[in-house]
Amino acid sequence: MAYEQVLLEKDGPAAIITLNRPKKLNAFTNQLGLELADAIRACDADDDVRGIIITGAGRHFCAGADISDGADAFDTKSGTGAKNFGTAEPGKDRDGAGFIGAMYACQKPLIAAFNGAAVGVGITMVLPTDIKIASEKAKFGFVFAQRGLPPEAGSAWFLPQLVGLPQALRWCMTGRVFGAEEALEGGLISEIHPPEELLPAAKRIVAEIAQNTAPVSVALVRQLLWRFGPAAHPFDLLKVDGQFALTLGSSPDVKEGVTAFLEKRPPAFPGKVSSDMPEGYPWWK
Repeated sequence: MAYEQVLLEKDGPAAIITLNRPKKLNAFTNQLGLELADAIRACDADDDVRGIIITGAGRHFCAGADISDGADAFDTKSGTGAKNFGTAEPGKDRDGAGFIGAMYACQKPLIAAFNGAAVGVGITMVLPTDIKIASEKAKFGFVFAQRGLPPEAGSAWFLPQLVGLPQALRWCMTGRVFGAEEALEGGLISEIHPPEELLPAAKRIVAEIAQNTAPVSVALVRQLLWRFGPAAHPFDLLKVDGQFALTLGSSPDVKEGVTAFLEKRPPAFPGKVSSDMPEGYPWWK
């Protein structure tokens, strides 16, 4: 897919996806969502990519949905909203999940680097990312109730997993916009940086992952925690993680990890996500 509303570039082990509608404050459109999903899947299929950073061009991350059409901006039946929230790419099946599904199924760490305002779909679109860091100038808002809408993009599930139900209810029921410090205190983000240090900080996180961890292990970590973290009990998980531990115990990755530790050197894990995931993965299919 040729991208018009996102940019995709590589920097060492990091892939950087930039929402690229700066004159519109990176406001969300259906096309942007399709391009974002495609870029994530492309990075997921690339063994050289060890982490995916999502950020915004210009002063803001994403100021929400494109409502330049006024009152009809969300009207997908009779108004103009279909161009922003319409069907998937022609000729491709859609499972209803779109870019959220692409993030949730991703086998690479996802890092959201909020360089400015992330409001409405501008924040819910990246709730499935694993690590969220922000500029001092970032602002957040789950503003749906102030627009007469319910929270979307699966956020009624994702947000309570991240910050707890009481905090999620408070932010969503008031719909107010809040700053980076409150986001940090509420558990939505994990770090705050000066604007010029935000992207370098995100790249350092990817570098740490790339230098110290096995790609196959990280892929399993991501899927096990997201899929079983909200579970009511650990017994279904025990049927899965124990088998993976037994299978991987004799793998070249584990041998390299132990040897590197004993020899006090950085590991060079040979396993690839594209070809070396253990038998039984993906267990949910």
